[in-house]
Amino acid sequence: MKITKTIEMTLVAAAALLVGVTVSAQEARKAAPATPAAKAQEAAPPAMPMPKPGPEHELLKKDVGTWDATVEMMFPGAPPSTSKGVETNRMIGGLWLVTDFKSTMMGQPFQGHGTTGYDVNKKKYVGTWVDTMGTGLGLSESTYDAATRTLAGTFEGADETGRTVKSRAVTEYKDDDTRVFTMYTTAPDGKEVPGMTITYKRRAAAPAAAAKK
Repeated sequence: MKITKTIEMTLVAAAALLVGVTVSAQEARKAAPATPAAKAQEAAPPAMPMPKPGPEHELLKKDVGTWDATVEMMFPGAPPSTSKGVETNRMIGGLWLVTDFKSTMMGQPFQGHGTTGYDVNKKKYVGTWVDTMGTGLGLSESTYDAATRTLAGTFEGADETGRTVKSRAVTEYKDDDTRVFTMYTTAPDGKEVPGMTITYKRRAAAPAAAAKK
């Protein structure tokens, strides 16, 4: 019995010593000045969740690549003016389609640059556009109809006089390698007429260089 009692007293003393050491260590850590790294970690805001591409962004990915374009400009009482162009598209972050377009319009070199994404709050595709024919920023909003494979909405920008003009814009996805963009304007008689049509054909990827023998 005495041996058992002695063992119990020894265990109790050891436990008390361990608790004391632990408390002392915690108090020492609290009293010690925080290091710059620790201060920075405590002051840093919690990491924000990054947006991720959704199913709506799959439509944008379909446009990635190089496209040969045929541009038709319509003018009242005159035949369409036709020109050729090249469009290149790439994705950034899986969220935005970045577009660069080059051609010749009305005898002048033309360049355009745009971005297109899907606004999860508006539930619409939104875009921006700038080009060498104006100094204003164009804005677009569209919705996609999967049944007709059509992206339709509005494009708002300034005309040559600086007046803000809103047009209807429609992109028809004929197949995976063909799409047709049409911008409609309002004629003097109040009727809506196509003002420009661009037919895009996907350019085939260049064949890989033959392996050296």
